[in-house]
Amino acid sequence: MQQNRSQVTERDGLFELEAGSDVLDSPRYNHDMAPTKVRERTWNKWHITALWVGMSICVPTYTLGGVLTAYFGLTVGEALLAILFANVIVLIPLTLNAFPGTKYGIPFPVLLRSSFGILGSNLPCLIRALVACGWFGIQTMFGGLAIHLFLGSVFDGWKSLGGTGEVIGFMVFWALNLWVVIRGAESIKWLETLSAPLLVAVGIGLLVWAMPNVSMTELLAIPPKRPEGASVVSYFAAGLTAMVGFWATLSLNIPDFSRYARSQKDQILGQIFGLPLTMFLFAALGVVMTAASVKLVGVSVSDPVTLIGHIQSPVWVAVAMALIIIATLSTNTAANIVSPTNDFQNIAPKVINRTKAVILTGFVGLALMGHELLKKLGLIVSDVSLETVYSNWLLGYSSLLGPIAGIMVVDYFLIKKQQLDLAGLYRDDVYPAWNWAGFIAFGVPVVLTLLSLGSSAFSWFYSYGWFTGSALGGLIYYGLCAMRATPSVVKSPV
Repeated sequence: MQQNRSQVTERDGLFELEAGSDVLDSPRYNHDMAPTKVRERTWNKWHITALWVGMSICVPTYTLGGVLTAYFGLTVGEALLAILFANVIVLIPLTLNAFPGTKYGIPFPVLLRSSFGILGSNLPCLIRALVACGWFGIQTMFGGLAIHLFLGSVFDGWKSLGGTGEVIGFMVFWALNLWVVIRGAESIKWLETLSAPLLVAVGIGLLVWAMPNVSMTELLAIPPKRPEGASVVSYFAAGLTAMVGFWATLSLNIPDFSRYARSQKDQILGQIFGLPLTMFLFAALGVVMTAASVKLVGVSVSDPVTLIGHIQSPVWVAVAMALIIIATLSTNTAANIVSPTNDFQNIAPKVINRTKAVILTGFVGLALMGHELLKKLGLIVSDVSLETVYSNWLLGYSSLLGPIAGIMVVDYFLIKKQQLDLAGLYRDDVYPAWNWAGFIAFGVPVVLTLLSLGSSAFSWFYSYGWFTGSALGGLIYYGLCAMRATPSVVKSPV
C-alpha cells in the first residue's frame, strides 16, 4: 500500500527519498526529476573524469586559442595561460554546486527551487536552457559537417552535394544526439567512458602530424593584436572572463551529473582530474594545428573538421571523421542536451517527461541554427557567420549567468547550511512559490553589467562580468536573506 507521507533516509552522507502520495501526486514531481536512489549513484571518479574529457575535447575548445588571439588581443602564451587559469577558477563553483546534487540526488532545476522558489525556478532554468540549445545547435553543425566529410570520403558522389550534404549530415547527427539522451544517464556514462581514451588518442595523433611543421619558438613570439604599449591586464581579464564563461553554464547545472556520483570525493576528484588539464592541452593543440595548417594543407584552417577534410587519403579522412563524430557526440549529449531537458521538464513535470523535453530541446536548437542551415542550402545570403555567433553572443551571454552561480552557492552553504527539505522541494507547502530575494540578487548585477556597456568608466564591470556578477549576486542574496531572518535549516516533516 502506498504511504501517504514521504520519508527521507540517509546512508553514509547520501540522502534518499521514499516518495509518498504527498510527493507522487504533486504537480512538481515526475519520475525523471525524482532524486536518484543511492543504488543509482554509480559514477566513480573515473566516470566523472571521462565525462569531462568527453565534454572538453570538442571543436569549440580547439578554437579557443584562436578566439583569444584574434578577438581579445592576447599572445599565444597569454591565451593558453588564460584558458588554464579560467578552468582552475571555474572548478570552484563547479565543485561547490555539485555538492547538493551528490548529497540529495537532485537535478539542477529542483535545487534552484530552494533559492528562486518552486515556480520562480523556471525563469533561471529557461535562461540556462536557451544558451544550452544554442551550443547544441553549434556542436550539431560541426558534427553534421564531420558526417558529410565522412560520407564524402566513402562515396565519391556525396561530395557534389555540397551544402545540401552538410544539412543532411546535420539532421542525421541531430537525431543521433536525441536518441542517446532519450536512452538515459547510463547511456551517456557508457558513451563518455568509451570516447575518452579515443579522444585522447586523436589529440596525440594530430599533434604528431603537426609538430614537424611548426616552430613553437616562432609561434610563442608572434606579437599580440592589440595597440602597441597597451597594458596586458585589461585584455587578459576580458579573455579570462570569456573563458570562464565557456563552462559557466555547467557550473550551474552540474547537479544534473553529480546526482549520479557515488560520493563527494568522487565528484571532486573526477572534476579536478578531468577538466583543467584537458581543456588546456586540447586548446594548445588547436593553436599548434592552426599554425601548422598552412604547411600541412596550404591554407590557414582554424577548426579540425575542415583541416582533416583537406587530407588527400580517403581512408584517413574516414577514420578521423568517425572519431570527430564520437567526440562531438560525447560533448553535445552531456553538455548541451541534459540541462535543457531537465529545465523544460521543470515547467510542468506531469505534462513534460524526458522524451518530450529532449525533443523540445532538439527543435529549439534546430530553430536557432535555421539561419545557418538556410545559408548552406543556398536559400538565403548573409554575412553573419557561425563563428560570430559563437565568439560574441554565446560567450557574452554565458558570462551573465554568474549571479545565478553565486546565489546557488550562498543559498546552499550559508543560508541553508547544506540542509534541504528533500520532499519539500517537490511540493508547494515548504518553499515559497517565488523567492524574490533570488530575483533581486540576480537582476541587479545583470542590469549593472548591461549598463556598463555604455560607460567607459564602468567598462571593467563588463570585462570582469562573470566575477563581478557572481560575487555581487551572492552578496546581495545573503544580505536580503539576513534582513528577513530566513531560517538556516529547513527541517523535513516526518
